[in-house]
Amino acid sequence: MQLFHAPRSCSLGIRILLEEIGVPHQVATIDLSSGQQRDAAFLAVNPKGKVPALLRDDGTVLTEFQAIALWLARRFPEAGLLPEDADAAARVIEAMEFIVGTVHMRGFALALIPSKFVSSPTAQGELRVHGLRVATDGLHHISALLGETPWLSGPRLGVADAALFYVTYWAKALNIDLPSMLGAFYDQMLERPSVVRAIDASPA
Repeated sequence: MQLFHAPRSCSLGIRILLEEIGVPHQVATIDLSSGQQRDAAFLAVNPKGKVPALLRDDGTVLTEFQAIALWLARRFPEAGLLPEDADAAARVIEAMEFIVGTVHMRGFALALIPSKFVSSPTAQGELRVHGLRVATDGLHHISALLGETPWLSGPRLGVADAALFYVTYWAKALNIDLPSMLGAFYDQMLERPSVVRAIDASPA
């Protein structure tokens, strides 16, 4: 398999899941800052022009963080990325969707790249403030979900935790104070070999 990945992007979470599974794969780096996601070669892989994109062994391409994460969990059940119980699995998916759809897309996306949405410098400043507030509030909500447990996904790291790591990674980069439980989560993630390998493949 081949993962199309941009350093410091949400595809970092998929890179972590691939490392957790231990399945052989290659990583193709897409430079978002230079607009490589709009190059014809990459658009032939993913016409949406975004990462992550996973080229699977059968030649088909799967896109969108949630879809790739769930496919990996079902394709490699021995990795324990998603609980077998239907209700527990739904709760994990619920948390992952909130992280990606709200904390990421309605929070950090506005805070980090407001120029993508509005052209006025004043409006960009307002959008950045709004995005930071949504992201921060969302992180506190996820911290409450996490509680005293080490993982969102059950007894071991799973799909929701990979999503949570990449948004806490962004929070750290923006010097956002994490709730204590999320700080502990972030620190334990940095101790995992899979995360170390994924970050090493995602240079700053």
